[in-house]
Amino acid sequence: MINQNTVCLITGGGKGITAKSAITLAQQYKCKFVLIGRSPLDNIPESAWVKECSSEVELKRRILEQLVAEGEKPKPMMVQQKYQTIASQREIEQTITAIQQAGGEAEYISVDVSDENTLQQKLTEVQQKLGKITAIIHGAGNLADKPIEKKTESDFDRVYNPKVKGLNNLLNCVSPSQLDSLILFSSVVGFYGNAGQTDYAIANETLNKTAYSIKQKYPDCHVVAINWGPWDSGMVSPELKQAFEKRNIKTIPVEVGTQMLVEELITENQEVQVIIGSPLTPLPVALNSELQKIRICRHLNLKDNPFLHDHAIAGYPVLPATCAINWIANSCEQLYPGYKFFSCQNYKVLKGIIFNDDLAEEYILDLQEIAKNNSNEIIIDAKISSQNQQGKNRYHFSTRITLKQQIIQRPLYESLDLTVNSAKFTSKTEIYQQGGASLFHGACFQGVEKVLNINSEKITIECKVAAINLEKQGQFPVQTFNPYIIDVEIHSLWLWVQNFHECGCLPSEIATYEQFASIPFDQTFYITCQIKTKTATTATAEIIAHDNQGKIYNKMQNAKATIFNQLTVIS
Repeated sequence: MINQNTVCLITGGGKGITAKSAITLAQQYKCKFVLIGRSPLDNIPESAWVKECSSEVELKRRILEQLVAEGEKPKPMMVQQKYQTIASQREIEQTITAIQQAGGEAEYISVDVSDENTLQQKLTEVQQKLGKITAIIHGAGNLADKPIEKKTESDFDRVYNPKVKGLNNLLNCVSPSQLDSLILFSSVVGFYGNAGQTDYAIANETLNKTAYSIKQKYPDCHVVAINWGPWDSGMVSPELKQAFEKRNIKTIPVEVGTQMLVEELITENQEVQVIIGSPLTPLPVALNSELQKIRICRHLNLKDNPFLHDHAIAGYPVLPATCAINWIANSCEQLYPGYKFFSCQNYKVLKGIIFNDDLAEEYILDLQEIAKNNSNEIIIDAKISSQNQQGKNRYHFSTRITLKQQIIQRPLYESLDLTVNSAKFTSKTEIYQQGGASLFHGACFQGVEKVLNINSEKITIECKVAAINLEKQGQFPVQTFNPYIIDVEIHSLWLWVQNFHECGCLPSEIATYEQFASIPFDQTFYITCQIKTKTATTATAEIIAHDNQGKIYNKMQNAKATIFNQLTVIS
């Protein structure tokens, strides 16, 4: 890890937040720094007409006067360029002075990290003077924000090359085998994406993946890709900061960010990728007043959806009914940035999707806008269908969903009862995969921990669903709607039916589902299932997911299940 003997190379280190980071590190560790930047540093004393002038307005006035005195016909661009050169030199000199005053040592190298040959030459020279480089903080970067259709190849190269080509060049010049630490300045844009920053997102996500690769090859090196949110300095203008505030995105104060960098350098945490800052929530799109129809086609297969092995009935994997809602909700959230899934009404399982020889070549999601209100919500009718081998349409799922910009606060469940009175279904080993009297679900869906209480009108269960990695989630990743957790909620009705009638059941309809907050994986939550009706073939209930204080995550009204006398299942 970093110490007084460390020689730390910092790209983009002469100015901005990386320079501030170097100063903070020097104050704590008094180590040596190789600061790399493209701005030149000529070490020539400032002219008399420039000295002791710190006001931007006054300095630009003097620059204008000097250009006139030199016989130039100055234009605003000329004045701005001269001002930037002077300001840049001053900031680099101030950085070096601050490091030296803190007890450290600094060498500044003016070089483009995209130029490997020049970089190699200059790093060889500086290592002969300061010693072997043992830490790298790669903070170089550029922006060229504009809509993707207006991006040029030179825009892409300007953004991508300093980060990705620059890192490759650094590691060709300084072997990772000699490094104790490698810190990459990535961005939340690489993790979340952001409008107008496709090239920046690609470059930063490439840094993230490169960090994992380097860590795998050099496990003794402390490698971290920090996905920074916007800092309260540098490229964040007051106008941009105001735009961030409208999206509830907080900027990172410089003193806070630099200290967090220090903590990442010295931490024993082995996380290769960390996110520091607010999520980049998209701004709501401007809605076309015309009600539109949208069709989305998807090929489904077992190989791309490993979780299906944990949802097999009568020997065949079956798509959980909740995954159909997930497909619809995820698609709509992507079509309407800034809006989130809130509810679905009149959800029906018309014909389940079974992964057998009858699996269709293609499944179709049809969306029909019903109403759009620019201030808050969008209402959409959705149907999932396919064609059988004879070319006839088959309808699998249908519903009406509502998207909202703002979700109302979580209501309180007034009839909370977490007392324990059940002597049955008290552990997962009794609840899952114990033959016909238990739930058939495999590991991805084994979320019921135990039944707390049960009577002829109600059942309360305690749940926790283990995290499922993205690869296993396949084509049904968790966004706002978590199909794996919601499927577990419906297990409460099955347990009640099994307890009192020794039958199994599968979901078939939900009159209304409303979601006020997502339930994270690996977090304990509770389900209260209140039985409304029971016949020989169906049972309906109100199913409420809540925490131990009664605050509701989501609720289903008139959730109907079809009852089977016996289910033949496999894991």
